Amino acid sequence: MAIGREFCMYCGDNRGLDIDHFEPVNRNPLRTFDWLNHLLACSGCNSGRKGDKFPTDDAGRPLLIDPSAEDPFDHLRLTLSLGMYTALTLKGKVTIDVCDLNNEILARGRQDARSVVEACIFQWARANEQDDTEEKGRWVRAIQGQPFADVCQTMLRLAELPSAPLVLESPDLIRLLQGSALREALLR
Repeated sequence: MAIGREFCMYCGDNRGLDIDHFEPVNRNPLRTFDWLNHLLACSGCNSGRKGDKFPTDDAGRPLLIDPSAEDPFDHLRLTLSLGMYTALTLKGKVTIDVCDLNNEILARGRQDARSVVEACIFQWARANEQDDTEEKGRWVRAIQGQPFADVCQTMLRLAELPSAPLVLESPDLIRLLQGSALREALLR
């Protein structure tokens, strides 16, 4: 249900040990056992932040991003240097607010995750230069097993943009993120 070590599909930080009903049971009991309504969540998001909140627009459509059915990056932009999200749509704004995605702990965690992912990418590059397949795999698994998968996804997306040098700063990092071998390994 969630990549890596099964992190929460809302905050991306904590282990997802709970199953959240995306559309709460008290709103729609018929979806209680609907597999597509079940999301892996941490207890903080399941019982605290999101809980039974399910804002809708005037037509009754959900205003929360469903991470199993939508690309969150259609609604959110992650600023890596701050570890904070900016809403691109109303759904993005509501999701940031309901899930408290910009709280200090999550923002700091995303900043730290960026540093870890960058270090792992450079270790992968060293292993690649030595043609050490096992070591390359170890570094890819280390990246994929990190909390905040959104950080790595943002880095991969930013590397393709003309503004990459301004955001990612390191030409070597950009070259590695653009390279097909690392991209393919990370996106498997």
